[in-house]
Amino acid sequence: MAAQAQIQYVSDEKGKAISVIVPIQLWQEIISERETAYLLKSDAMRKRLLEAKNRKEGVSFEDACIQLGI
Repeated sequence: MAAQAQIQYVSDEKGKAISVIVPIQLWQEIISERETAYLLKSDAMRKRLLEAKNRKEGVSFEDACIQLGI
């Protein structure tokens, strides 16, 4: 992953790493993975997510906006 090559470490005066600066794309991937892991802890949510992922029919985004009046 090219983004990992851009990770920067911030050190205190003793040279101890105290912070990390990561590219926003990598940060968004980390957050997304954490959210998914959190949702998958629940059996009910895991079932809902898998059903939604495998769903073959549905309403387009544009149609949903029309139906919602937005």
